[in-house]
Amino acid sequence: MQHGSSTMMTAAAFVVVVAGMQAAVSLLVPFLLAAFIAIICLPPLYWLHARGMSSAMAVLLIALTLVLVGALIGIFVGASVADFSHNLPTYQARLQLQTDALLNWLAGMGLHLDSQLLRDNFSPAQAMGMAGKLLAGLGNMLANTFLIILTVIFLLLEASAMPHKWRVMGEHAPSGEHFRRFVASVNSYLAIKGWVSLATGVMVAIWLSVLGVDYPLLWGLIAFLFNFVPNIGSIIAAVPAVLLALIQVGPGTALFAGAGYLVVNIVMGNVIEPRYMGRGVGLSTLVVFLSLVFWGWILGPIGMLLSVPLTMIVKLALETGEETRWIAVLLGPDVVADEKREGTT
Repeated sequence: MQHGSSTMMTAAAFVVVVAGMQAAVSLLVPFLLAAFIAIICLPPLYWLHARGMSSAMAVLLIALTLVLVGALIGIFVGASVADFSHNLPTYQARLQLQTDALLNWLAGMGLHLDSQLLRDNFSPAQAMGMAGKLLAGLGNMLANTFLIILTVIFLLLEASAMPHKWRVMGEHAPSGEHFRRFVASVNSYLAIKGWVSLATGVMVAIWLSVLGVDYPLLWGLIAFLFNFVPNIGSIIAAVPAVLLALIQVGPGTALFAGAGYLVVNIVMGNVIEPRYMGRGVGLSTLVVFLSLVFWGWILGPIGMLLSVPLTMIVKLALETGEETRWIAVLLGPDVVADEKREGTT
């Protein structure tokens, strides 16, 4: 009876927390973005400290770099986001016409399909609409750039002061071993994933530019962001760009665009990333999909981009405790498959 009451209390607390997160989504999303950016910026901060630079100067230099990067993204990608959003209805209409033409061709070949059923449940135009919603979320994120960078500055200043506070607490300080291991794991994951995602986005942008597809920098940015979602993120990122190539140029270019996405993600996801990241930070495919749905439902389009890093942080936190490590194993990939893979290398 007591165990059942404890389970009910835990479930009720979970519902209350989720409802609170949804109510505070406008404040929570910028803070989470700032936290992830701050974690990625910790290695440069410590590197500058090791070179004798003061905390204030190091944080100022990093903040100026972030402002410069944000300004460049706003200049080169902001116009593409606005232009694509403006032309989205035209793209959807043209895509619908091509879909209807394909259905008529199939009907002429003797294969009759219910066009209304396909339009309601599997319409390429809806995929373009989802891309528009995602870009609207990115536009809202860019509107909060000042708040995000300001939060990053305060987080980095606090991170610089934390070792001193820990030392002053002396014997009253809580054990920092689990905390340090957790922070190091999260930092390693986000740093490696960030660099791999950046390389993925750059290669996608270059390839689409060579093919003559519109907005290559925009699709490179989306490839960079969705590379944080393993297994299915690359598919989500490729769909609107391939559809645009189909509308703008033709089937051949669309095929080449899809092949380029496939090659880039195979090389980066199966060769480069495992070499540096290893097997200790994986998630099962089911958990990736469920986290995408769950965090997207709570935080909106940006929650889809943050879904795997958030779930990854939860998994790494669970790994630091003996009592909760079994939950982390359940969230992870197939251990037997990983052991077989290691045995063959």
